[in-house]
Amino acid sequence: MDATPGRLDALVARAGTWLGRSAGTPERHTAAVVADHFERIAWRDTYGRAAGLRELAEELNERHEHATDLLADVFLAAYQPVPLLRERAEMDPSRLVNHQVVTALAESADFAELRRETAGDPYAAAMAVLAQAAELRRMLAGSRDAQEQAERASGARRAADGAAGAVGEALRQAAEEAGADGAVPERAADAVQRAIRAAETADAAARQAARAAQGALAAAAGQVRAVARTAVARAARTVREEAALTRAWGVGPGELERLSFDQRARLAERLRTGRLARWAELIGRFRQMAGGERARKVENTTGELVGVTLGDDLSRVIPSELAHLGLPGLRAVFAARYAAGELMLYDSQGEQDTGRGAVIACVDTSHSMYAEGPGGVTREAWSKACALALLDQARAARRDFVGILFSAADKLRVFRFPADRPAEAAEVVEFAETFLGGGTDFERPLSAAVDILAAEFDDAARGRGDIVLITDDACEVTEAWTRGWNEARRRLGFRLFGVAIGVPDAAETGSVLEALCDNLRTVDDLTDVHVAADLFRVI
Repeated sequence: MDATPGRLDALVARAGTWLGRSAGTPERHTAAVVADHFERIAWRDTYGRAAGLRELAEELNERHEHATDLLADVFLAAYQPVPLLRERAEMDPSRLVNHQVVTALAESADFAELRRETAGDPYAAAMAVLAQAAELRRMLAGSRDAQEQAERASGARRAADGAAGAVGEALRQAAEEAGADGAVPERAADAVQRAIRAAETADAAARQAARAAQGALAAAAGQVRAVARTAVARAARTVREEAALTRAWGVGPGELERLSFDQRARLAERLRTGRLARWAELIGRFRQMAGGERARKVENTTGELVGVTLGDDLSRVIPSELAHLGLPGLRAVFAARYAAGELMLYDSQGEQDTGRGAVIACVDTSHSMYAEGPGGVTREAWSKACALALLDQARAARRDFVGILFSAADKLRVFRFPADRPAEAAEVVEFAETFLGGGTDFERPLSAAVDILAAEFDDAARGRGDIVLITDDACEVTEAWTRGWNEARRRLGFRLFGVAIGVPDAAETGSVLEALCDNLRTVDDLTDVHVAADLFRVI
């Protein structure tokens, strides 16, 4: 017997399409970027810590739907090592604008360069989002019609899904009322028929709304792609410049990871706007030069023998001299030659032996150090860049570093960076940016340096420290102070290196600097970092 509309099997056959849809509706996602649990945690944690992200989300949400979801997608696309975007068909229609924006960003030419700085770094990824804020506003404003159409499509699709579910519910009710022969009461059969017609109407409306949304998205696509290119280029430039700035200041990835989001944001702002912000490139060149000189020092070590010389270094005595110690009659001769520094030693190619004690940079911060030289570089900038490179030098050699800033006799600040703990970026910046002003006095900073070396010698039996005096002035020292200085030098075995910035007679015989320093150089061109290169081979 043929099935009729009043029979259950006929109703099931006609409702089959809607039954399948209500049972197997595919999941539609609100996130364009596929992310695992830990990546989502990284976003939530960063969003909670970054006031800038929350403020941007609040602003955008006032005019655009689902802006917070968009920011999460932009963040994750920058944060993930290999971002994976969902297919458009997988998206909830209400998030199609978000999907189009993120896709345009990910397809931009500079996106790979951006991710080199942001992948795995939540702070950098957040900075990339904020750097694109202006372009995100433009893309959302230009996609407003598309967003409205997408919202309609999303609502229409929900209505169609609901209508499909209603078909299943009406059919379930009809099945409960069906007789043993499969006959369905007219009222129940009519309810199923009405539900099917409603589902057909809703599905047609959803398809039409989807086509309208796709058309609006296509109309906005060109502008979105153009603005996205600008956004990614800006973000790449911003994060690259910030990364270069932190590297120039010697802030390594390990230290950045130890900083909280707020600490890192404050540090970045300080580096961008501080006293020496415009000299980051000079600081970076100094540190790069110093690193090269350290490598050169390793290449030309004292282990490369080139001949025989005379001296008293028992570690380099040649075997024939040591043989004298085995003959009782020649031991006195060995002792006499040792006392006179006339033992035969292996000579070697290389630089002067480096010290073992602390490296102390005494940096003049008197008013005149603020003067500009060639290229607009200030004397302060050159001297602080040199001091920061000396800090690197000390850390590479596992030696303590002390920065002493001085000017007049009543103005002095001491910054200590022990070798056994990391040099905190905030302390380094504080040292670099402190400027005392006033006149110039040598006695107090040099005496403070000697006191530090004496304490180190008494506590740890470490001698042979190195003091570097960087100044643009010359001042007198008293005879009594000089006697104490020379006595301390004999006892502690330290060296004083002088760097005279723009002092024309610094190296002339009889000058205070020339008399005090074991090694003195004059700096005239403040754009030249290599004038101090030899310091980094002997310290």
